[in-house]
Amino acid sequence: MVNKKHIIVFLLLISCILFLGCVDSTSDSVGDQDESVPDSGNLGEQVSEETLLVYCGAGMRKPMDEIGVLFEEEYGVPVQYNYAGSNTLLTQIELTGEGDVYMPGATYYFEVAAEKGFVDNSSNVAYHVPVIITPLDNPANIDSLDDLANDDVSVVLGDPQAAAIGVLCDKMLTKKGIYNQTEDNVVSRGATVNELVTYITLGQADASIVWEDLVRNNDAVNVIEIAEDDNIIKIVPIATLTTSENPEIAAEFVDFVVSDEGHSIFEEYGFTLYPDEKYAYLDAN
Repeated sequence: MVNKKHIIVFLLLISCILFLGCVDSTSDSVGDQDESVPDSGNLGEQVSEETLLVYCGAGMRKPMDEIGVLFEEEYGVPVQYNYAGSNTLLTQIELTGEGDVYMPGATYYFEVAAEKGFVDNSSNVAYHVPVIITPLDNPANIDSLDDLANDDVSVVLGDPQAAAIGVLCDKMLTKKGIYNQTEDNVVSRGATVNELVTYITLGQADASIVWEDLVRNNDAVNVIEIAEDDNIIKIVPIATLTTSENPEIAAEFVDFVVSDEGHSIFEEYGFTLYPDEKYAYLDAN
């Protein structure tokens, strides 16, 4: 009988210990939940665990990287960039149905995105001005757009299926009437404008056409302006995506890019800011 009482007491002690442990665990869990509730007020603090996905043309990488850091510091929201050719990005947006912001290298792809209902809350940021680049010693003596069609000249151009600069190059060469001759000289097509700069820096071709802002302070290549009548200037737009799960903070990011702070960063990297009287005629087209 004594043994039976001992057993009962022992079982009661075990039950108490288990019960108290459950209570402590529940209290800790409730406390953790209370601590995780965000304070009202600052938008950045409320979505601090969110990440913005920004589809951005590769030619804007340097200023946008810097803007992303500043935006996270101010709003507490990390920015994840997907850098690629503008058309490649548009295809990804359509296939995945994900993302918060789209920033192509030219308005053409933006207009396509708008027709498909992908973009909203749009703004214009800066201008993209095409220029010709050659290796520093300019071995083929390139001086103008016409020279890209000369015999024994090797040319690398953007891929029109991937990058805005590729579409633009083909339009300029067609407008000039030298598309076929130049195409015979093309040794490679690059998916991004950055690839084209690398080709020329390494001396793998005699000439290419890229964005001026990308090479304005590049001492590794020779830059040649394209005559105004031959050139096609483009506007760089930015907009929120209708797929965004964080539309308010996505709109904040767009506003930040076109703010005085964002503009100053683009200006530091050689971009001509929008609007500019020199290119006012583009708004009428």
